[in-house]
Amino acid sequence: MKAPSLPIVVLDIGGVLVDWDPRHLYRKLTPDEEAIEAFLSEVCTMEWNEEQDAGRPFSEGVKERIARFPAHEAWIRAYQERWPEMLAGAFDEAVGIFQRLLERGPVYALTNWSAETWPIARARFPFLDSFAGVLVSGEEGLAKPDPRFYRLLLERYSLDPAQLLFVDDNRRNVEAARALGIDAIVHRDADTLRADLRARGLLSD
Repeated sequence: MKAPSLPIVVLDIGGVLVDWDPRHLYRKLTPDEEAIEAFLSEVCTMEWNEEQDAGRPFSEGVKERIARFPAHEAWIRAYQERWPEMLAGAFDEAVGIFQRLLERGPVYALTNWSAETWPIARARFPFLDSFAGVLVSGEEGLAKPDPRFYRLLLERYSLDPAQLLFVDDNRRNVEAARALGIDAIVHRDADTLRADLRARGLLSD
């Protein structure tokens, strides 16, 4: 009897392989953690950021925020102009796991990322060019957890949802994948990821 094939892994990037967080920038602008949290929860929110991830030009998003919150203009502009400072670096242990997965077969990526800032990330982290295929939300005009974004991945690379393992640090994105018949896990840390991959036969130690 033929042994069942191992899953093909699809990784999220931000929060899994790359440490992106607006706080890395704003902590350079002020030591006031409460002010930072207020700004990110009320002005340049994750929901607002996701509009850029889904394809809206940063210039439009910045203009809209300044019109609504003129007192925060400097910080709003910094979100775009100093965006690279939101990248603290790579998660080395997770990147090591990714490289081990590449030794056994192709790995794909499905990421919510602005089309304008994606080239910055690629230039800084060359390992991002090692994927067999990458779907970037800002380039496609679709973003997780929209099921159309997952289906686009399946169609473009001729992937069977029953043969995939999707890893994302956002539970809503994991649940969206599961709703499409994709095995999916919430990424917490490198040790937990290793254990999850071992359980599926993707790592031997």
